Amino acid sequence: MATAADLDRATDSQWDWVAEHARTYLASGGTEGHERDGVRTLVLATTGRRTGTPRRTCLIYGTSGGSYVVVASKGGADADPAWCTNLVAEPRVGVQAGTRRFTARARVASAAERAPLWEQMVDIFPLYAEYAEQTAREIPVVLLTPLDGPPAGR
Repeated sequence: MATAADLDRATDSQWDWVAEHARTYLASGGTEGHERDGVRTLVLATTGRRTGTPRRTCLIYGTSGGSYVVVASKGGADADPAWCTNLVAEPRVGVQAGTRRFTARARVASAAERAPLWEQMVDIFPLYAEYAEQTAREIPVVLLTPLDGPPAGR
């Protein structure tokens, strides 16, 4: 299971620009790469469901109640991103959001929770609506609930 401590040793994303973003973000302690043009990102570490190896990626996020909210869009691809299938298999994850580093429990939002969370995330990043039009799958919205308490205010 991935924890906050795994963020530094996790394998980077296969996408060079995402890997570079994660390295810069973590090397700065979360002061670089957290917010750009009003959009906030976090670094997520999951456990590879087949390898058991910690893996990391950067994701746009919002907050709701005591959780961080991320979208498993994969740019509108027909399959969920690996990080999403990994956290479904093992829901304990490591997260860095700004300067806050923590271990969280991840879960896909229920049908009742999804609609308002989806709208919130589309407001944050309008391309999610276009991604949804490109695929027949329902794009998962994922809640990351810190094990040490709710997200800090914005």
